[in-house]
Amino acid sequence: MATSSKDDFEAEVLVPENVNARIEGDVVTVKGKLGTLRKDIKNIPVVIKIVDKRISIRPHGKRKKDLAITNTVRSLVRNMLIGVEKGFTYKLKIVNAHFPISVKIKGDKVNVENYFGERSPRTSKIVGESTKVTITGDDVIVQGPSVEDVSQTAANIESSTKMRGKDQRVFLDGLFIYSKAVGV
Repeated sequence: MATSSKDDFEAEVLVPENVNARIEGDVVTVKGKLGTLRKDIKNIPVVIKIVDKRISIRPHGKRKKDLAITNTVRSLVRNMLIGVEKGFTYKLKIVNAHFPISVKIKGDKVNVENYFGERSPRTSKIVGESTKVTITGDDVIVQGPSVEDVSQTAANIESSTKMRGKDQRVFLDGLFIYSKAVGV
């Protein structure tokens, strides 16, 4: 019977040349051409270090759960590295059959006006400082370096136009995510 060691649970992420990564205490900071991202991992039981141009992630324990935690942190760090180098883009489509929907950006909010003829706009929050929302035709484009902020902003916009109390197969109006891509 083979036994596993702690080294089997160690994960590494290669830091690209034009990206600068730092670890100060429990905060991972990644800086690239699209901005700076910070992630606090104090509540995650892993040891994270930078050796050469590699970020090494090692769990405290050696159970199956610890392997899952290690892979989760590896994905978080990898998404941060991709985000500051290339960025993320989510696209939403404005779909309307009954009333013409208009979408406007006011500060850190996205207002969906005239949704099914409603007088008050449905608002959703833009998450993150560096997340940009643009409207081109009947597309709403959400871009930024943090995949968490971009995806949460797109989800906020989509869920703000959810029709409650009606058959969603008949009342198809709203904003819907149709594309998720790496790159801005």
